[in-house]
Amino acid sequence: MGVRIRQADQRDRDQVVRILEVAFHEDPVSSWVFPDEQHRRAVHGKFLGVFADVTLDGGRVDLLEDGTAAALWISVPAGAPEEGEDTPALMRETADPDNERAELVGRLTGAVHPHDRAHEYLLMIGVSPERQGEGIGETLMRKVLERCDRERVPAYLEASSGRSRGLYERLGFTFTGQTVDLPDGPSMWPMWREPQPG
Repeated sequence: MGVRIRQADQRDRDQVVRILEVAFHEDPVSSWVFPDEQHRRAVHGKFLGVFADVTLDGGRVDLLEDGTAAALWISVPAGAPEEGEDTPALMRETADPDNERAELVGRLTGAVHPHDRAHEYLLMIGVSPERQGEGIGETLMRKVLERCDRERVPAYLEASSGRSRGLYERLGFTFTGQTVDLPDGPSMWPMWREPQPG
């Protein structure tokens, strides 16, 4: 597939947030966090902006040059997370202070996130709806996954829909066996990928 990918920087922040906004507007998890569509439209970008900021500050954002897709990766070291900024609380405080779901989703995913081995964490990947189904998500992930294979580093993510879970399985991820069940809402599937033989 002839798509051009570049690494985003701080100047691309608003574009990355816009991509995530349109890609996740109908996502089951986003719809659970912000059930009222009009309210979601008003605050979703602030919520997703926290993910963009965290990744641009300490990770890697791969951006499709035509502005229709982005993948947010963070390198996670082995061992218990260091005390520092409370990202779930920041998500709520930034986007929707009266909405406990804006924090709870981060708390629940954080509780099952493995920390026994260093790994690459796909925090989010978003493809604009008009480009979904073209293989762009897979193409966008390949560069990091190929590096994981070369360097013998595992990768981790949470699938937020059955459709995305299928994509990740094709790329070598397997379900860890414990879903993240949002109260009165959808489930998420934590998935792990061992480095693939070369």
